[in-house]
Amino acid sequence: MKRHQFFGLIFILLAIVCGIVAFDFYSHNKWINCILFSLVSLVCVILAQNSVLSYIRKTEKLILAIRKKDFSLFPKTEDNVLIDNAVKLYYQSKEEHLSQSSYKLLYEEILGQLEIGLMILSEKNNTWEVFYVNPVFLEILQIPKYNSWNLYEKKTPDFYKIIEQSQYENSQEFFDISINENTKQSYSLRTKKVQSARHRFCIISLESVQKIIEQKEKLAWNNLMKVISHELLNTLTPVNSLIQNMEYIANQEIIGREDQQDMKESLMIINSKSKQLLDFVDDYRQVAELPKPVFKVISLKDTVESALHFLKPEFEQKNIKIINSLENYTISADEKMIQRCLINLYLNAIYAVSECSERSIKTEIKTINKRIILSIEDSGAGIQKEIQDKIFLPFFTTRSGGSGIGLTLSKSIVEAHKGYLNYKPLESGSRFEIWFVN
Repeated sequence: MKRHQFFGLIFILLAIVCGIVAFDFYSHNKWINCILFSLVSLVCVILAQNSVLSYIRKTEKLILAIRKKDFSLFPKTEDNVLIDNAVKLYYQSKEEHLSQSSYKLLYEEILGQLEIGLMILSEKNNTWEVFYVNPVFLEILQIPKYNSWNLYEKKTPDFYKIIEQSQYENSQEFFDISINENTKQSYSLRTKKVQSARHRFCIISLESVQKIIEQKEKLAWNNLMKVISHELLNTLTPVNSLIQNMEYIANQEIIGREDQQDMKESLMIINSKSKQLLDFVDDYRQVAELPKPVFKVISLKDTVESALHFLKPEFEQKNIKIINSLENYTISADEKMIQRCLINLYLNAIYAVSECSERSIKTEIKTINKRIILSIEDSGAGIQKEIQDKIFLPFFTTRSGGSGIGLTLSKSIVEAHKGYLNYKPLESGSRFEIWFVN
């Protein structure tokens, strides 16, 4: 038996014994002895109670510290199960609190390094409060940090109104911000709803449209430079080596037949590489200097049939089945440019199905929401997911001998007609859609 339990039991036994003795004196009308032993019994009860309450108070203090997240105490274990468990719970909660604080600090540091503005709202009792806001967000709107969401209504009414209209659901909007009467800047505003069993959050992000454009332009420029430098190095490196070899032969006093043959072969290779480089430059010129379309009313069905007729020998040679579902619509466009775009898409489709057992290409013209859509679908293997976002980049190609400008040129032609060229992967094959805007 533990020490504090032993003393507690002793006090209780003494209180019982003194109570019995006091009752005996009471029954014999010995009032002084009765009062004396009654007092002793009362003192024993009080001492036993204090012994128990001291441990209960220690336990309550630890539990209260856990509830208030006050971990400034340094409790020690004692010979009491209740206190021991409370001390273990205290240190367990302290460790979890420190871990959560570390993670919170880490997450806030990561979110604070983002180049986009970020605000997170949390709903409590049907009232929205600011759960987190990073410095970039406050810098964009030029406002102080508030914990109450309603305070932003007066500081940024346009922004507040957009969030209210979204009803804190998933949405995307664009709006202009003018800070301190400066030139307005456009921002992309997105809201994302996150809901658990007990909590509801609304994540708001603000990103400068100008920065998005600059990043995409920079990425496109870097990709283009990689392709151009790769092509130039592949062409000029062997040419430079051949020229050095010819220079060495030319400096000899006597040039033999073998040397003459080497020079002739070197000149043929240089000529071939030069032609290859000229073709590359011509391809680049076609993309960079696309002529303006000459608009006139044309039949889209006739233009498709003309492109199919032009490639008819290719279809027949490779046993490709042609499926058409063409509604007759007229558009204002440059017929030759649209036909060139279609031929590029058909050539890609022919290449895609060339290794398949069942070869088919389907062309469809239809309308959705008063917009004319021309789609070309093939039964090939499709485009790998890893390169789907690169297929429209200039000079990007996966086939040997390909120029890599077919899809780029087609996209440029469609965009010159104020339309859109989209790629959609299928379970078996690919589909390219041209959306014409009336």
